[in-house]
Amino acid sequence: MTPNQAIPSPAPVLAAMDIEAVMGRLMQAMDRLVAMIEEETALVRGGHLREAAVLQPEKGDFARGYAIDLHRLATNKEALAGIDPELAKAFRESHARFGALLRTNMTVLATAHAVSEDIIRGVSGELARKAAPQTYGASGRPNALGPSAVQPLAVSRSL
Repeated sequence: MTPNQAIPSPAPVLAAMDIEAVMGRLMQAMDRLVAMIEEETALVRGGHLREAAVLQPEKGDFARGYAIDLHRLATNKEALAGIDPELAKAFRESHARFGALLRTNMTVLATAHAVSEDIIRGVSGELARKAAPQTYGASGRPNALGPSAVQPLAVSRSL
């Protein structure tokens, strides 16, 4: 399944055995996603962005499978009514911990993005300053950089 494809429509009714299988897959996918997100967070915090980027395809596959199974359950009201209350409670608690971990991960990723953007802006400004002619105006002060003095800076966004 590619990222642009829609989530497939679930079967109209899931049997009790199917419900337990879907819940089992959800719990396994969530456990694996938690491990991957914890690893990604630690790598990004440590400045190992290339290693963190390697996790992306597998993380995407698990997240996609998780979303499909979750959608399958959520759109089957009959299936939701048949879930064992203890299993549902355990799932809700795991899902809440998963959500908190995702918020932490998103904060770390946003911080890394902001820091890298600031670095690129600083490099760009320094390159523009060095490339500009060092002349003085009629007032005896250095001339301000004009728009033509700023050179473009290419950045790869594949990471």
